[in-house]
Amino acid sequence: MSNVKERILGAVTVMSDYDAEIFWKIILNHFTDASWDNVGEEAPDEIDLQMLKEIKENPDCHEFVSSEEAMKELGL
Repeated sequence: MSNVKERILGAVTVMSDYDAEIFWKIILNHFTDASWDNVGEEAPDEIDLQMLKEIKENPDCHEFVSSEEAMKELGL
């Protein structure tokens, strides 16, 4: 471990919980990129394809609804 990482760990060890929360928020804000653009897209697997087929072919399949239908059911 580098010297600077050891110093950071030492500083966190003696911090109050309040200060540690502030430090954690700084880390999250600075080092995470919460953009949907960074989420990779994957092809559907066999289970996904089976579920999609069931949704399309089985009129009694109510496990999944469109977002429009869900909003209508919720009165939104």
